[in-house]
Amino acid sequence: MKFFSSRSALVFILLCSLGILTACGKSDVGSTVTPVVPTNVLTGMPGINGPVLFVKIDDTQPAHPQVGLDSADVIYIEQVEGGLTRLAAVFTNKLPAQIGPVRSARISDIDLMANYGHAALAFSGAQTLFLPVLDSANLEDIGADHEPASIYSRDASRSAPTNMFVAPAALLNKSISIEHRNIANAQSVGWKFGAVPLGGERILSASMAWPSAKYSVEWSATAKSWQLFYNGAPDIAADGVRLGSPTFLIQEVSITQSIYHDHLGNYTPFSNTIGSGTGYLLRDGQEIPIFWNRATPSSPTTWTLKDGSPAYFHRGQVWIALTDQQPVFVRPNSVTPTPSSSK
Repeated sequence: MKFFSSRSALVFILLCSLGILTACGKSDVGSTVTPVVPTNVLTGMPGINGPVLFVKIDDTQPAHPQVGLDSADVIYIEQVEGGLTRLAAVFTNKLPAQIGPVRSARISDIDLMANYGHAALAFSGAQTLFLPVLDSANLEDIGADHEPASIYSRDASRSAPTNMFVAPAALLNKSISIEHRNIANAQSVGWKFGAVPLGGERILSASMAWPSAKYSVEWSATAKSWQLFYNGAPDIAADGVRLGSPTFLIQEVSITQSIYHDHLGNYTPFSNTIGSGTGYLLRDGQEIPIFWNRATPSSPTTWTLKDGSPAYFHRGQVWIALTDQQPVFVRPNSVTPTPSSSK
């Protein structure tokens, strides 16, 4: 018997997975082979692991309803000037027609993106003092300052500065196919998927507060996800989809004042996602105390239980709230909300 070369074997496996070779080594006439379905490493769901695109999205009241969030694989909530929040949405699998409203980058984004390799950043400007730092970071700047209006467009029905939207497919095609930019494909960033961990407590809802913004989530047994509320109102995307996720992470981080500030003198907060800390994994109607650890910017972030075993996520979109405040949980049969339990 003649053995395949390594290259031939890879081609053979690929053809089998695509269903081009139906027998794939089987002698039974009429037998079929189940195609191998690729899995997206960030959601654990069927999908591709395409180029990593971060998009900075405004999260003020005028920015709602936002566009494209229901197609994201991962969404971070981070604090910005004035105690408001801004979103960093990660797309590697499904690209909607538009995403936005697109806003400016912040210092916390550099460490967040480093977890994903040499990712691409779609944004609209940055503070002048911060631009050289952004230019030297391990990321691909494909922001609005370098792209045409056909890719970053203004919505006449909205008011500035919450009216800029990006066409992600056109942006990535230009960046990769035409400009040959080297943008990393999705890879594991540290979390794992599996059965619900032991040690959780059932809750009805959880609330998180920043100085000028509030998010809460309520468990829906019907949708099997945490339904999001923004500043007390249901969080609904522009296409009418109710935003929610089977996995919601509350990552407790230190938030300190950086050297950067806006034109009004409001200093930019820095959310530190390097090192270690505590948090909560919300899934399957439970809150589960967890620990997170990330040694260096390029290291994966590990999420573990008290005994050091993995804190398995539910498969699906992942939301991560970066906060320095303890969440408040509403538990079954409780009359009033209760602060989170100590770890």
